[in-house]
Amino acid sequence: MSAIRADSPRPYFNLSINNEQDVGHAVREARSEAYLAGFDKPNIFKLCTIVAELCRNMLYHAGGGEFVIRHIHSGNRSGIEIEALDHGPGIADISMAMQDHFSTRGTLGIGLPAVKRLSDEMHIESEPGKGTVVKALKWL
Repeated sequence: MSAIRADSPRPYFNLSINNEQDVGHAVREARSEAYLAGFDKPNIFKLCTIVAELCRNMLYHAGGGEFVIRHIHSGNRSGIEIEALDHGPGIADISMAMQDHFSTRGTLGIGLPAVKRLSDEMHIESEPGKGTVVKALKWL
């Protein structure tokens, strides 16, 4: 994924998302890690919302997936990268999926656009029938 560049990202936390309890676990880990990294409360809330939205999307649209938190450093900046990876049906039209209120499943259709607004950087790769990878980054 070339859209988000950072020096030596390393996994801090990796979790399979298979149910709502896993989503809660991922949010708690993200909150804890953001606090330890020095994020302020508004940005901790944003990061937790990003995590909840991406994990629920994996669960709802793909039946689950993998969630990773990485500490990243680039030059004099540091931050946290969230990666959500699934092997579900994929996103047929990413540009449409990024529009508010677009939904293929009768939902509100605000999840991915909200993740983009709350992130400092976001990148999606998807192939229909193979799955989706979303990376979202918050800089400190």
